[in-house]
Amino acid sequence: MPELQKPKLHIAMFPWIAMGHIAPFIHVANGLAKRGHSVSILIPRKAILQLGHQNLYPNLIKFHTVSVPQVDGLPPGAETASDIDVSPFNPLALAFQAMSTEVNTLLRCLKPDIVFYDFAHWIPKLAAEAGFKTVYYNVICASFWAITIVPARHFPKDRPLTGLELSEPPKGYPSSRVVFRRHEAWTLSTLPLECGDTTFDVVITAAMQGCDAIANRTCRELEGPMCDYLSSQYNKPVFLSGPVLPEAPAGKLEEKWDTWLAKFKPKSVIYCAFGGQLNLQKDQFQELMLGFEMTGLPFFVAVAKPKGAKSIEEALPEGFLERVGGRGVVYGGWVQQTHILNHPSVGCTVSHCGSGSMWDCLLSDSQIVLVPFTADQTVNTRLLTEELKVAVEVERGEMGWFSKEDLCKTIKFVMDEDSEVGNKVKYNHAKWKKTFTSPGFMDNYMDNFVEQLYQL
Repeated sequence: MPELQKPKLHIAMFPWIAMGHIAPFIHVANGLAKRGHSVSILIPRKAILQLGHQNLYPNLIKFHTVSVPQVDGLPPGAETASDIDVSPFNPLALAFQAMSTEVNTLLRCLKPDIVFYDFAHWIPKLAAEAGFKTVYYNVICASFWAITIVPARHFPKDRPLTGLELSEPPKGYPSSRVVFRRHEAWTLSTLPLECGDTTFDVVITAAMQGCDAIANRTCRELEGPMCDYLSSQYNKPVFLSGPVLPEAPAGKLEEKWDTWLAKFKPKSVIYCAFGGQLNLQKDQFQELMLGFEMTGLPFFVAVAKPKGAKSIEEALPEGFLERVGGRGVVYGGWVQQTHILNHPSVGCTVSHCGSGSMWDCLLSDSQIVLVPFTADQTVNTRLLTEELKVAVEVERGEMGWFSKEDLCKTIKFVMDEDSEVGNKVKYNHAKWKKTFTSPGFMDNYMDNFVEQLYQL
């Protein structure tokens, strides 16, 4: 059917209620709305207040508020993953499950053509009754699911799944260095999403098995073989939306941060952020701060306050602020990461390599130093350090944490103009950024993505 004759789609979205999941759903909604399709996004009120400004097409993208019920262990007023500490038991997952009744009612009223979801594995059951199609939209790298969830289906549930148990990959697994270098990549327990007797791998397996199509926020240049593998394992199409990121950050950087960064020469500032959900132990936090101090370079650190601390300031090493003077900022609130990464003074980014931050780093011009904490972040780190060779990971000791000396050494390693490794990752980074930002690259992926949605 010619493009002009095709009816526009109405797509509903219900992402897992974490900012790192909701924001990519809004980005793909913008890509769809740019092509004339309407989108209904079902998220909590707090998420709308924090991320609503990212809606570039308010005439076509509508937010629908869904309430987060109070369940045992969930702090009063908590509505997103940023409101709770990461722990082995996740009360927000229980609340998310309990949202199903309200979401089902809304979807019946909205009558969408297609529903995008990720952790809401019960959506396909409603789809069979209400008559819409379903797309499991994965905002985490496809390699993570291929490495963890697919092997989990091949092993009994009564024993832990670790790399030590797997002498060979599952049958048909694509050859990749990413898979077997680090045993942590096979560990599911570092991503807590327990809901009663339901564990993370069971939830995701059900979510993938029940959908009409799997979609990934990635591109074939980065993860083509892994996407093909997922398609073969689940016997269904896998669509690629591309990274789906804004071409330029909206608005201006907050004046106080712009003024502070402008004091320093180009490419001299270290920026560090670990996402809103990671709460370090106090000793880990202090080692991190001392590592930045040791570099002698200006630094801007945006991390959550450590566990047990009442504030960021309380947890800082003794005499730290006096020693670093005006060359260091340590901030516990939300910051405009993309704006900061694009500031000419920023020359190095220290990141946990969450999926959103991974793409932010790739599209920036700064050197990349990685400190992964969870399994998906470890896989992302493997992609950037071993596959693309655009980043360097900080080495860790036997206790699983790094020293201030190792952090300082790695940062200086990539920022030193005479460093062979630093120049190599800089060259590779520039090459890949040119690919990802080349004219038509993201638009072509989104155009093809829409065509695939019509095929449903």
